[in-house]
Amino acid sequence: MTSDLPLRTTTPTIDIYIKLAQYPILADRLRDRMRHELFARGLIDPDRFEFEVRELSIASQKREGLSDPYYEENSLTWQLRQNRIRDMHTDALFADNLGSARLDALIEEVLNSRSSAPDMVTLSFNPEIAPWEMLFRQGEIYESMSSDELERYGHHLEEIKVVLIKRLMSDQLPYIGVAKRVLTIRDLRRIYQSLIGTGKIGGKAAGIYLAWRTLYTVDDTFSQADINIPDSFFIGTDVFYEFFLMNKLEHHMNQKYLPVQEIRSEYPRIVEDFLAAKLPDYVVMQVREVLTSLGNSPIIVRSSSLLEDNFGFSFAGKYNSFICPNQGSPEENLSKVLNAIRRVYASTINPDALLYRKRHNLIDYDERMAILLQRVTGRWHGDYFYPDVSGVGFSENPFCWTPEIRQGEGFLRVVTGLSTRAVDRVDQDYPRLVPLSHPHLRTDNTVEGRRTYAQRFMAVIDRNQNTTTTIPIREGLKANDRLLPIIATLDTGDDLLPYPERNGLAEDDHIVLTFDGLIDDPTFPDIMRESLNRLEMTYQGPVDLEFAIQIEPEGTDHKGDIAGRKYRLFILECRPINERRFRAETPKELEGMIPDTNRRLFSMPTRLPADMVEAIDFLVFVDPEIYYDIEDEARRKKIADTVTALNDLLPAERFGLIGPGRWGSANSRLSVPVTYSDICNVRLLVEISPPYTPAPELAYGTDFFEDIIEAGILVLGIQPSPQGGMMDWDLLRNSPSRLSFYLPWAAELEDVVRVIDLQAITGGPLKVIIDDEAKEAIAWFVTS
Repeated sequence: MTSDLPLRTTTPTIDIYIKLAQYPILADRLRDRMRHELFARGLIDPDRFEFEVRELSIASQKREGLSDPYYEENSLTWQLRQNRIRDMHTDALFADNLGSARLDALIEEVLNSRSSAPDMVTLSFNPEIAPWEMLFRQGEIYESMSSDELERYGHHLEEIKVVLIKRLMSDQLPYIGVAKRVLTIRDLRRIYQSLIGTGKIGGKAAGIYLAWRTLYTVDDTFSQADINIPDSFFIGTDVFYEFFLMNKLEHHMNQKYLPVQEIRSEYPRIVEDFLAAKLPDYVVMQVREVLTSLGNSPIIVRSSSLLEDNFGFSFAGKYNSFICPNQGSPEENLSKVLNAIRRVYASTINPDALLYRKRHNLIDYDERMAILLQRVTGRWHGDYFYPDVSGVGFSENPFCWTPEIRQGEGFLRVVTGLSTRAVDRVDQDYPRLVPLSHPHLRTDNTVEGRRTYAQRFMAVIDRNQNTTTTIPIREGLKANDRLLPIIATLDTGDDLLPYPERNGLAEDDHIVLTFDGLIDDPTFPDIMRESLNRLEMTYQGPVDLEFAIQIEPEGTDHKGDIAGRKYRLFILECRPINERRFRAETPKELEGMIPDTNRRLFSMPTRLPADMVEAIDFLVFVDPEIYYDIEDEARRKKIADTVTALNDLLPAERFGLIGPGRWGSANSRLSVPVTYSDICNVRLLVEISPPYTPAPELAYGTDFFEDIIEAGILVLGIQPSPQGGMMDWDLLRNSPSRLSFYLPWAAELEDVVRVIDLQAITGGPLKVIIDDEAKEAIAWFVTS
């Protein structure tokens, strides 16, 4: 073969460049092979190579006179620059390490491989060390094959998928086993193209994409369904380490091994250290480009760690996420997003997360954090931004309060506004609970029950305040006439009637959010039931799904016929449910277990499934009558600190906690403001509702619920009234307390916080059983 250009110079790199110039079409493929050779021989690893390409690209910007190179070049030009630098760097490394003769051999191999069609699809390289582009191109060749061809080469496609999933998403084997069956090479390339930096996108982001691909064909089954992912970008897990190193924060990485008290006390200072730290310049540049591409849409900065939403452990609510309204100047918006990223990084060593990891024997794992940047789902309605409907769904219904409800058909927890009202525990506010086997069934279907157990407040983004806030539903819905007949009913005093189609809320309208108009359209529960069922089949076990829905009004289809509402379902999170499989003995086996002569602590009606707590030796009692009268916030905070300290001191899983309101809520006026890590060692939680209020709302579907299920904690709610069952208040209020023995500094709280040693008082431990046939929960003292 002859050439018009000289093939030898005194500079090896120029020799390489001249040789490749002879093959203008094959040059890309040849450089892929050259990089593979460099990686395979251990001369440089892929991540180090890409790091050097980025550094050389930045240096080239400065040489070309860009005074502020991170902001003066758009993403397309930056990508072109990197591609050219990548080729030049490949040539230089190959010339320095392997030389022109080895390139001649590679050229011969590539030319020979073109002469025979079967060789074009033979996997001639090791995918584990191949560069990204080589994997994507080869995978796309296999995916374009006919089914007959794929029978021969499908195992190569599977290997490439596994390598890409491990590099890009997760190295957890259960996830890989599912994802390789569901995701396509095109899906994986799409994720890679949205990645900032290197590393994995983390468990939360990986779960979202797996769910989306699983449900991709639901809209073929239901013409009124449209399944989506919010516009998403990712900051890879390697950036997390880079952030630590460049800011000299490595000393915080062993925080997980400190005593619990030090973890808690040092965390506020650590957050300040993180907020003062710098992010890599290339990350700042690309985040700026993301904000430009999303315009003034609100953005959420979400955690997506390697362990999050995992098979076995959910990490529900353990790491932080922040909504950035994005309504200020470009610099203000960028600053808020960057601070949110820093706060998410700091949350990897927050007490809740570290204690959760300790409890589940995950403390030694090399946990790393990716960042998920997403457009918030919703629309502006006047000054407020929110989705029409949001919530969380279970593929298995954990709360079958009547025999008609079929557990395997799923369960929803539905609100209007941002989904925080569905996944967090909030006081005196109730989502709509929907058993998907019988969507119209309610726990209390009386007019008063529907009025009481309803959503009263909604989470929104406020344009004027440029922040998220909680507002009354009337305020939030006054500019959303279209939604009112779908989610609201008109309260006439004697009855709740369908909300009429009209413009706006009248001054004298009293509305109750029942979501009857939504549930009455059979398409909505059908879509959700089918979606949850498909996800459970894909994951081969129960799942939960956080979602937001935009409802398009009725219209006409392409034939001119009336078409129903369109439900645009946005997947916000999907994870396997880590159920505790233990159930108590059947009612027949319980006969005679509870002697009538034994002293009971409480008995009460319940709709909870069968369960049992074997032995409680200590009770911590926070007296609701006294607590509700405390006006001093500092005193309420000290009560919370006392509960936290007792959680660390008392024998794990051998004590119970009885107190006011909803454990896991942040409202200190109605409940003790503790988080999961503050009460993670209890075995029994009893929630006592405030006077003249409904029983505490069930936690099903919240992050708190996920925590207590995983920890094996039994939660019961009690309404202090004759209808709410019996409670031995005399034992709780008048038995000797051991608080000052365990916590001398908290002795002043002895009137409101009591520590009761049940072995000393009653001669035996407390046992609790839920009889799901009798619909009763009973706690009694076991004595010899």
